[in-house]
Amino acid sequence: MNAREHEARHLLHVYGQLPIEPDGADGVYLKCGKRRIIDLYGGHAVAALGYGHPDMLRALNEQAKSIFFQSNAVAMEVRAEAADALAGFAPDGLDHVFFANSGAEANENALRLACRLTGRTRVAAVTHGFHGRTAAAGAVTWGARDKWYGFPNTPFDVDFINRDEVGDVDGKISGETAAVIVELVQGLAGAYDLDPAFVAALAARCAAVGALLIVDEVQTGMGRCGQPFATNLYNVKPDILTTAKSLAGGFPCAAVICTGAIAAATGNGDLGSTFGGGPLACALVKTVINVIERDQLMRNVRIMSGYLEARCPVGPVEGIQGKGFLVGLRCRRPAAVVRDELLDRDILVGTSADPNVIRLLPPLITEERHLTRLIDCLADLPAR
Repeated sequence: MNAREHEARHLLHVYGQLPIEPDGADGVYLKCGKRRIIDLYGGHAVAALGYGHPDMLRALNEQAKSIFFQSNAVAMEVRAEAADALAGFAPDGLDHVFFANSGAEANENALRLACRLTGRTRVAAVTHGFHGRTAAAGAVTWGARDKWYGFPNTPFDVDFINRDEVGDVDGKISGETAAVIVELVQGLAGAYDLDPAFVAALAARCAAVGALLIVDEVQTGMGRCGQPFATNLYNVKPDILTTAKSLAGGFPCAAVICTGAIAAATGNGDLGSTFGGGPLACALVKTVINVIERDQLMRNVRIMSGYLEARCPVGPVEGIQGKGFLVGLRCRRPAAVVRDELLDRDILVGTSADPNVIRLLPPLITEERHLTRLIDCLADLPAR
C-alpha cells in the first residue's frame, strides 16, 4: 500500500495530490526514493530556509528540551523575544504583535479587530484575492461564496473592488467600511502584483473615510519579495499586517502586526489562542528572522529573481509577473500540463487559479544552479 492509498483509509479526500511521495528532504530538494526533486514551490511558500536547516533544527531541539509548550496564561521570554524580532523586522509603525497559528486565523483576527474598533458592518476586498477558509477570511476571498464557503451567511457585508481599477475605489469604500483587506501580490491568483497607483488609491480612501487598511502578507512576507514585506515595496502604511507561511519556516505560526493606536484600543479577552505564541513556534520565528538577515537572503532573492526574469520568456513561458520569489510564469499552454512535464524532469512547481500561470514559491536559499535547471528544462519543453 502506498502513502496515498493509506491516507485514503481515514483522511477526508479534499486535496488534489501530485504523484510523488517524499520520504526525506534536504536544502531545496525533496527525496522520493531514488529521485531528488528541486522544490521550487516550498510547500505553499512555507519552507523559507529550505529543509533541514541546521539553525532551525538546533533552535527546535534546544527549545523542546527546555520547555515544549505553555500557553499565553503565563509570560515567556522566548515569546517576548520573538515579538521583539518580528516588530523589528516589520515596516515602521507596526510594532505590536499577536501570534496565531495560520494565515486564515491571522486574517480572521485582523478583521475582528477592525469591526470591533470601528463599529462598522462592511468590509471591502479586491477581486481575485484569497485570504483563507474560515468564516471572515473566506467571506473576503474572491469566489468563495460560489465554490466552497458553506456558511449560510457572512459575518459582515462585503464589497469587492475590481482589481487595479482606481475608478472603482471610492464607490466601494465608504463611511460604513470597517476595513479594506488586500494582498499586494495576489498569490493564488498567479502572483499577480497590483498596480502601485491602485494600492495608493486604496490607502488614501481608507484614510479619508476612517477605514482600517489590512495588508495580507501571508505569502508575500518574511523576505519573499526581496524586502521584509511587500509593504516595503509599495510604500504604504497599513494599520494591520498579517503574515504566516514562512514565518517559522515550516512550523505552524502566524501573526497579526498592528500599530500602537490599535494595540492601545485592545484589552484582556479581545483576542485569544491556545497554541498561538507557543514556545517552539516562537523559537523558530526568532531563528528564521536571524538567518534571513545574517545570510542576506533578501539580497539573494533580489539577485536570483532578476536572473530568472532576465531569462524569460523561455519555452512555453511567454511572460513573468510577481515580486521576488513569489513568481508567476504565464504559459502558452495549460499550466497544469507544464507543471507535470517539469515534475517528470524532477522539478516541482505549483499552479494557480489562473489556468495559464505556473507559480514559483522557492526557498529563499535557492541558488542560480537551481533556477538554471528550471530554465533549461523549460527551454526543452514544447512552446505551444
